[in-house]
Parts: sequence; structure tokens; C-alpha cells
Amino acid sequence: MGPESTWSIGELAEHAGVTVKTVRFYSDRGLLPEAARSAGGHRRYGPEALDRLHLIRSLRTLDLPVPEVGRILDQEDTLEDVVAGQLRQIGSRLAALRWQEAALQLLQDCAPEERAERLRLIGAVSVPPSTAALARFWRRWLPPRLPARLVSAVVEHAVPQLPEGPTPAQVLAFTRLHALVSAPCPGTGHGQPAAHGPDGGRPAVLYDGLVEAYALASPQLLAQRPPHEGEALDCFVSAYARSRGMRDTPAFRRGLSRLLAADPRIDRYWELTAELSSPSEPTAGAAHDWLCAALDTRTAGPAD
Repeated sequence: MGPESTWSIGELAEHAGVTVKTVRFYSDRGLLPEAARSAGGHRRYGPEALDRLHLIRSLRTLDLPVPEVGRILDQEDTLEDVVAGQLRQIGSRLAALRWQEAALQLLQDCAPEERAERLRLIGAVSVPPSTAALARFWRRWLPPRLPARLVSAVVEHAVPQLPEGPTPAQVLAFTRLHALVSAPCPGTGHGQPAAHGPDGGRPAVLYDGLVEAYALASPQLLAQRPPHEGEALDCFVSAYARSRGMRDTPAFRRGLSRLLAADPRIDRYWELTAELSSPSEPTAGAAHDWLCAALDTRTAGPAD
């Protein structure tokens, strides 16, 4: 390729509508190869460099880092993969900004005497927030030797999905929830409840049944039906009975009602979770409360 068919760095910059400094920057980083050098050692570029420079500028307009642009040009990465990665990063930044906006609004709107505590709660949570501490809490709280599939199922039901655009109230609820699971809380994070503990029979059988019972109860909550007898309650009681090798009898139900009423359950956890969750997604705690109320209603009659 002769000098007459190549462009100087200034000519390429003029054709592309950019500065010489821009062309030199991309050339120095290997994104814009030279076609040749002049007799005086000056860079010369072929016409194909113009298309490549336009592509580089387009990719940079999307805020893709220079190394990512280089991998696309060298076909080490596909444009689709790089764009997907960039979208994930932007999503994370947007989530952080939404969280920060709601947290700032929370601080702005609260009474002066509340500000120090709220600032402490907010400062203890990563940005964007993570539910990892909640998942660890449940893995510690669940009975030992519970099958991994059941641990995963319980954690999936118990750990809420964080809202994409949280309100100040939801920021406050999550920071309080994070503080609850991160600090020693008597009656919530230490020791198994009596109904689920070592004397509770086969925990795998129990939790298998509880996951099913909560799923059956959820439509009842969505329909705002009062606690009542039915398939969900039968499944709930059967889970406890089968885990202990016992039969579902009126006497067993009365004993179970007393046992569950005495359990130091994590009511505060579920209260805060409900503030984070959509009304169309009943929490496992809400389902448990509904089933316990149904059980209490069923066993309220006179003893046998």
C-alpha cells in the first residue's frame, strides 16, 4: 500500500471528525493499527482505519472500557457478552443509587433524635444491599443435618427479594432486619424452637411438609380468607405428626397447638420481611401464622 492510498494521523482525524490526540490515544493502546510508516517515521493509516475508529467511538459512547473494546475488536469477546456484562454493572449501579436516594430521604424526613440510630443502621449495610446475612442466619437456625435441598427451599422462602426501587420505609425495614440477623437476639437466632428441635423427630420430614403446607396456605392469604380447616391445615399438622411417627388425632392437634404457641418464633423477622415484600407474595411467616390460627380455631372446642 503506497503513501497515496494511506492517510496521515491528521487526515484520519479529519475524516473521522475527532482530534489527533484521540487517534493517537487509540493507536498507542493498540486499538487502531497502523498500515505503514512514512519515510520520516510518521504513522500512516489505511481507509479501513476509519471504519474501525467509528466502531471504537461507538463502543466508547456506550461507556465500555478500553480493554473491553479491544477484546471486541480482536474477537476475543463477543459484543453480546460485553453488552450483557455492562448491563449488569449498570443495573448494580442503578440499584445502589436507588438505595442511596431512599436512604437519604429516610434521614431527611426523620426526627433529629432518630437520625443517629438510622444512620448507624444504614451504615451497617452494603450498597447495593445484599441478603447474604439473612441466608446465613437461616442456615444457622435450621436443624443440623437437614438435607441441602430442604435448606435451599427454606432459605428461598424465608429470604425476601429486595425491591428494585425501595421506599424510605423499606430501607428502614431492611436495615432493621439486617441488624436483627447480624446481632445476638435472644429467642430469634439462638437454639432451636421446641417444635423443631432435637426432640422433634425427623426434621427432614417436618420441613418437607412445612414447605408444602405454606404453599397451600398462600392462596388462602391472597384471597384474604380467615383461617379455617382444609388441605393446608391437614398438610401442616401431618408434617409434625409424621416427623414424630405419630397419628393426626384431635389430641395431637391440641398438643401441637400448645407447643407452637410456646415456641419463641422469630415474629420480628417476619414483621420486617412483610414490609419488604409485595402483598401478592405472602411470606412463610404469614403462612405459618395463618396455619397456627387455623389450628387454634380447630382445637378451641372442649377436650375429649
